[in-house]
Amino acid sequence: MFPRTPHITLALGALLLTAACGAPPKPLPTSPPLSPLSPQPSGGQPSGAASAYLPPPVYPTLAPTAAVPGGVPTTYPGGVPTTYPVAVPTFTTPAYPRTTAPTAAPLTKSPTPTPAHAPRCSGQPTGAEILALVREKAKSGIPAATLRVQDGPRCSGTWSFTALELAGQGSDDLEPLMVVATGRGSTLHLVAAGTDVCNAEVQTTAPAGIRVLVCGF
Repeated sequence: MFPRTPHITLALGALLLTAACGAPPKPLPTSPPLSPLSPQPSGGQPSGAASAYLPPPVYPTLAPTAAVPGGVPTTYPGGVPTTYPVAVPTFTTPAYPRTTAPTAAPLTKSPTPTPAHAPRCSGQPTGAEILALVREKAKSGIPAATLRVQDGPRCSGTWSFTALELAGQGSDDLEPLMVVATGRGSTLHLVAAGTDVCNAEVQTTAPAGIRVLVCGF
């Protein structure tokens, strides 16, 4: 080995290091020096040098805030419902048994037919005989005014029925005076006289034609 070999080796290492690192870094740029702040003039406006470097003042906008009372939630889990379930009660109508009314056959004949009225008498007693009998035999309920025959006499067997009324104006508004008698001529007998002569004797003894005129059945 030659005596200059170590020096050559060091020189080659330095060259290799320089090539690996590249050029040395450049110094960082520096800003120009700031001019010193000068006091504001008496008018209150900043000088040109100061306004060129100072930003304008920013004033924060304060909005009124309302405090949320304690215990009130600010958010609702699952959102606010827009529809609400409506429970409609159901009613059960009770079932009633249906009944069918029996259909009755039309009546062809009355079970108790109304008896026919007794016909007018063909002879005795006459209307004059009935008026004389009432005046002679009737004890009460006979008006003192003049009477006249309204209907009759009607005869059925030995029985007779006669309706009398008061003679004169307004007599149509009064109830007729009914006379029930039996017999003829000298055997003429007064059974009942008045506005209601449907007594027990008439109901049980008089013929149906006389009873229906007096009692209605």
